[in-house]
Amino acid sequence: MPQNAVSKIVSLAGVLAWDASCTFLNLITPSKKEGSVTPQGHPGADGKWPEYVPPKEGDSRCSCPALNAMANHGILPRDGKNITFEELNRVCRTTYNFAPTFCYFVPNYAANMLGRNYKTDSFDLSDLDLHNGIEHDASLTRTSTSQHLGLEPSIGKMQRFLPDQSKPYVPFIKELLAEATGKDANGKALLTIEDLSRYSSKRRADARASNPEFTLEKIHKTFGSSNSSTLLTIFGGRVEDLEHILLEERIPEGWEFGLTIITFNTSAVSKVEKGTDEEKYLADKKAAGEVGTVGEGSSIAK
Repeated sequence: MPQNAVSKIVSLAGVLAWDASCTFLNLITPSKKEGSVTPQGHPGADGKWPEYVPPKEGDSRCSCPALNAMANHGILPRDGKNITFEELNRVCRTTYNFAPTFCYFVPNYAANMLGRNYKTDSFDLSDLDLHNGIEHDASLTRTSTSQHLGLEPSIGKMQRFLPDQSKPYVPFIKELLAEATGKDANGKALLTIEDLSRYSSKRRADARASNPEFTLEKIHKTFGSSNSSTLLTIFGGRVEDLEHILLEERIPEGWEFGLTIITFNTSAVSKVEKGTDEEKYLADKKAAGEVGTVGEGSSIAK
């Protein structure tokens, strides 16, 4: 086995062991009180976030609403450029209160993906949208990256799929939020794990049928379920808040966050992925008698 591969395996094992200790400590130590999760002196302390300013022409953004939101609030450089990987580690930690393991793992993975040095190099947000790096087909909030003209099932018309993943695709987001079947204590709409699995099934089947260049390897299925799970585990699943986060890429006032990798994967990611079933979506669609079912007879790769 190449030395580089061995080094990556050892590094991943170290991160997981580190994360296991963080998870255990979270179980045995008291939870932080509301209003004290974000460290004082950092953006978001007491639930107060810096001014939101939408991106302007020439600013760099990517397919991740959470990272774009940090740039829109000035937590990352507002132009989204020349960000060091270590800076991303630090601000993710203080903004979203992810475990230090997660905040190290993701920027380090991105640095390796881009062939850059985690400790010395920098990146623009748009660099993260290297296709089939972290960014992948069948996103819940973005169109495909194929440069072809094809039928987009959700809107029933032809459109050109472009490589620019920086802008939210409103029809998909509205479809996703309309899937919400849960209710909070005040009767307000909540997305559930089942809702995310159902819509992920639809997006994968429709994207596979409409995009001749469609790809979705197992690792990208996991990335997709991880990304969608943050809507529940980090942003609470509340539709009225997710409208701001997904459409405007803005953090609502009063929000505080926190999670470890193990808790993240066991609480939502694996459940969303397990419930995602393209074949069932297509069978249900056919049984409903929908005319012109997109993707009928297609081969679904497992």
